[in-house]
Amino acid sequence: MHERRIPEWLRHAPAPSVRGFAMLAAAEAVARGILISVFPLRMYQALQDAALVSQVYFLIGIASLLTGLLVPFLARFLPRRWVYMSGASCFIAGSLLATDGSVATTVAGLMLTSMATVTTFVCFNAYVLDYIAKIELGRCETSRMFYSAAGWTAGPVLGVTLLRWWEPAPFLVAATASLTMLLMFLAMRLGNGKLITKSRRAPTNPLGFLPRFFAQPRLVAGWLFAVIRSCGWWVYVVYLPIFAIQSGLGEQLGGIALSVSNAALFVTPFMLRFMQRYSIRHAVRTGFLMAGVMFGSAAVLSGLPWLTVLCLMTGSFFLILLDVSAGLPFLLAVKPSERTEMSAVYSSFRDVSGILTPGVAWLVLLVAPLAAIFGAGAAALLGAWSLSGTLSVRLGKTGIRPAPVPEPQQPFNQTVSASDLHGST
Repeated sequence: MHERRIPEWLRHAPAPSVRGFAMLAAAEAVARGILISVFPLRMYQALQDAALVSQVYFLIGIASLLTGLLVPFLARFLPRRWVYMSGASCFIAGSLLATDGSVATTVAGLMLTSMATVTTFVCFNAYVLDYIAKIELGRCETSRMFYSAAGWTAGPVLGVTLLRWWEPAPFLVAATASLTMLLMFLAMRLGNGKLITKSRRAPTNPLGFLPRFFAQPRLVAGWLFAVIRSCGWWVYVVYLPIFAIQSGLGEQLGGIALSVSNAALFVTPFMLRFMQRYSIRHAVRTGFLMAGVMFGSAAVLSGLPWLTVLCLMTGSFFLILLDVSAGLPFLLAVKPSERTEMSAVYSSFRDVSGILTPGVAWLVLLVAPLAAIFGAGAAALLGAWSLSGTLSVRLGKTGIRPAPVPEPQQPFNQTVSASDLHGST
């Protein structure tokens, strides 16, 4: 008999690498980068009221938050790979639905893509914590940002350009990028993460792990950093284009400004060196302080629209520094036995900021002009700068980990792999 020859890559799937995760994030960046500048314009064109746009984003943020909290619960009944694939499929469906152009389909498309983003984000973080060592998390985050730079840089300006040329075009491009992301995920063969064993206990309520989260101050502080950083991006992405239209600067300025700001993603390796040379604490504090100062200056100089835009763009550079550094305090404090649950908690920062930002903006617009939203964002960023003073200077140094937190007496319905027992993530 002839020996059956099976390619080695089919016998044993290669271990997922930092580069593999970065490429997967790059495909998602193309889809989201195209849509991030298009949806605010389409919403404002359809509703003609910044306060009403804020209300819609507020409601979608609530739906997205609930979706993110339910992902760990669903993952107990569905394999993680199917949860990720469902999220990617919703991304494709939402993009295609928005090509219709009506108010209803645009809102529905925005809701589907928002829910898809948080679903894939939860799974992505859980995979990263499974396969990437803690000392490699900083390099993984920087590589993810660097590989995503092209999508986030070209996407916003390309989105508004395509929208003016043919309205369905940016949504079709986003759907194609989402399909590519799904195919790349299948090619990486991530499966369901680390090998697990079935628990005999009943599935935990999806909100049952929140007490463990609130009992760990490091996790709470890290999550607040992520929320406030994301609020800064919400203000920049949603309200800068509307401010530009109201100030007579044109519809394309928002997309151009976002593309120029995202070009700073190409210098994230230098930001990583800055963070490694000094400390995570120093990088986080610098990012929040300078972003807060720039957003505050934008509010004060709102009578000079071009200076306002310039201040906001400068502040966005420091938001990218926070993208590199501000998520690490949370990720470095997560225990291996709580990966899935705490990944869901961490991913909620996107949705909480998606509720807080339009909600606060809605209230601000009742009593003040649009530029006051920039001032509110500055206050939140400076508050995070004050909170970041509690971080350890040694956080993230090689071989140094946060002080251990006692395990709960009754652990969650969570399976543990051999690498978990050695603290590897």
